[in-house]
Amino acid sequence: MVNETQTTVAATSNSSAFSFISKGWREVRDSADADLQLMKDRANSFKNLAATFDREIENLIHSASPTFSVPAIRQSSEIDFMKKLQPKISEFRRVYSAPEISRRVMEKWGPRVKLGIDLSRIRSAVVAEVDETDEEDIDGIIEFKKVRKERKARFREEGKFGDWEPIRALKTRLREFEKKNSSVEIFGGFKNSEFVEKVKSSLKAICKEPQESKEVPPLDVPELIAYLVRQSGPFLDQLGVRRDLCDKIVESLCSKRKNQLVLRSLTAGEPPTVDHDKINDELDLRIASVLQSTGHCYEGGFWTDFVKHDDSDGKRHVAIVTTASLPWMTGTAVNPLFRAAYLAKSAKQKVTLLVPWLCRSDQELVYPSNLTFSSPEEQENYIRNWLEERIGFKADFKISFYPGKFSKERRSIIPAGDTSQFIPSKDADIAILEEPEHLNWYHHGKRWTDKFNHVVGIVHTNYLEYIKREKNGALQAFFVKHINNWVTRAYCHKVLRLSAATQDLPKSVICNVHGVNPKFLKIGEKVAEERELGQQAFSKGAYFLGKMVWAKGYKELIDLLAKHKNDLDGFKLDVYGNGEDAHEVQSTAKRLDLNLNFLKGRDHADDSLHGYKVFINPSVSDVLCTATAEALAMGKFVVCADNPSNEFFRSFPNCLTYKTSEDFVAKVKEALANEPQPLTPEQRYNLSWEAATQRFIEYSDLDRVLNNEQNAAKLRSNGKIIAKSVSMPSLSEMFDGGLAFAHYCLTGNEFLRLCTGAIPGTRDYDKQHCKDLHLLPPRVENPIYGW
Repeated sequence: MVNETQTTVAATSNSSAFSFISKGWREVRDSADADLQLMKDRANSFKNLAATFDREIENLIHSASPTFSVPAIRQSSEIDFMKKLQPKISEFRRVYSAPEISRRVMEKWGPRVKLGIDLSRIRSAVVAEVDETDEEDIDGIIEFKKVRKERKARFREEGKFGDWEPIRALKTRLREFEKKNSSVEIFGGFKNSEFVEKVKSSLKAICKEPQESKEVPPLDVPELIAYLVRQSGPFLDQLGVRRDLCDKIVESLCSKRKNQLVLRSLTAGEPPTVDHDKINDELDLRIASVLQSTGHCYEGGFWTDFVKHDDSDGKRHVAIVTTASLPWMTGTAVNPLFRAAYLAKSAKQKVTLLVPWLCRSDQELVYPSNLTFSSPEEQENYIRNWLEERIGFKADFKISFYPGKFSKERRSIIPAGDTSQFIPSKDADIAILEEPEHLNWYHHGKRWTDKFNHVVGIVHTNYLEYIKREKNGALQAFFVKHINNWVTRAYCHKVLRLSAATQDLPKSVICNVHGVNPKFLKIGEKVAEERELGQQAFSKGAYFLGKMVWAKGYKELIDLLAKHKNDLDGFKLDVYGNGEDAHEVQSTAKRLDLNLNFLKGRDHADDSLHGYKVFINPSVSDVLCTATAEALAMGKFVVCADNPSNEFFRSFPNCLTYKTSEDFVAKVKEALANEPQPLTPEQRYNLSWEAATQRFIEYSDLDRVLNNEQNAAKLRSNGKIIAKSVSMPSLSEMFDGGLAFAHYCLTGNEFLRLCTGAIPGTRDYDKQHCKDLHLLPPRVENPIYGW
């Protein structure tokens, strides 16, 4: 009841205050309108008076006639006087009836000014002139001037010191308002009204109420140092400082505040709420809370170039950029192709696959069986036909090409020019860089993270392991390790490592995001059906398949077989592969008298390979061997090294791993003596591309990006959600921007590019690329303005 009474009083006070103010303004407006109308009426009456005065003068002149009984001399003198006075009166009438009089009056008008003319002065002048006919005409003029001076003085006095009636009324009401001591009564209800409360809540949401800052204690020195150390973690990692050491420093610096929180909770009779595993989240929450309480909002750093993608068509755009293309049967050519097909299968996003285009001279060096293409369209048709034969559905995605050159020394394709320019800006939304370190070693162009909203790198190759096998390998590996850290930090938001066998890169997590060709799973299902029917599924022994280069496991294979030649007496191994080291590998095996049968390389799904029961892969340089996954999918035994690259396959019962050379012999004999177990539906799904795509979307944060969620991580405090990236400036992002700018400057120098092993002329594409891809020359595409 009391609340209802207060609400009624507040509403009444509000209405009284507003009616009081509105009433005063209405009176002021009405008074002003009345005064203006009075001014207009008096101006019109002034004109009418002038016209009347003119008619009276004319009547006075015509009234002088001989019928009056006055002396002739007196009559003559009156006529002369009127003739003399007529020009003076005409001049007076002309002056006061001229159009300028209205403008002059309006310029000098004041409150309640009187525009009437006092004719008594003129009447006195006329009487004086009649009584004293011997005075000069100049006396009338002097008297007339006196009249005008007095009138002007009176006009100024009234306009200067007089109060305008509306002003007097407003002053009177303000005095009455001041005399009232009921301001609390007038504004009390207004202050507590619903309207004011809504305005206050809106201002709190926009401007952050300053009272909240009093509730959040300021940061102390240990917390600031801990935040600086944690933000500098990637930079310290670049210098060789381990991440766990940085975590320990942060934990020790935050321990003081954690102890205070524990003591406070114990004093209040509550159990301790400090979790030592959530120190980073707690520190983020502290920083975000303090910054939010001050109203600070971080909108980007010096190097940041925010990109707004227009998704008006309702779909996001995903660009997959890789370093190889079919018909080169390598992992970076096959796996990105399947990834593009299965990402496009969901129809939630548009997908573009960007692959390198090689000139004919490089095609002859890279593609098998002297297969070459005269145009990108011809190669695109080959790629699509190969893919559709294996996945069983029509993949709706776009294939584009960028210029590339083949490096014989590195045995890989190096991009020529700015690869990012071949993705239109309107489609620059999400980028997937297959082998991000490889793509960006000599990248001289726009920063990927500036052009794209989200950039994910997928590491395929353990380059450090390959480089260590070369001359001065340890020194080269040292430089390559830091260059890889450099470019992945500068150009990626998230990095996925297929296994722990790869270099530990910044912003990286380990996850196998590769699947196997559906054709291999069908072969495995066929083998299981044959075994259920009692048929013999495997009629052959063991085999090895891979590119014939020493780094692909051939050195380990020959060493194991040579060391245990007697233990594996009668063991025969078929080897399939082509490569640069084929002649040297075969001659070494022949010299050691190893029972190896070398055959030409072929597709792993070839019918001639279905009958083998055991696949042997001793390689320790692979990141995630695709051939191993394909062999498991076909229901075969796999004998492989106990290496981080094979961690994903250990959960499969048909995967036999070995740690020593003696263990290798035991596993080979075990596989030859037994039959492999059929794969369960769950195991088959884990090997499929559907499962790999789901893992990729989850670990790359692509699900959050595709669902149009904000990129900022959210922190919750007392029921309030704080946007971490909006509230806190990131030293790491600023440092990454500086690294990208420095890399751009260094890769723009041709001498430095050549010193680090770049192919000459790869800073821009050449004339042959312009002809094949229908591109403008680099100087036309990117002109240099200046002298």
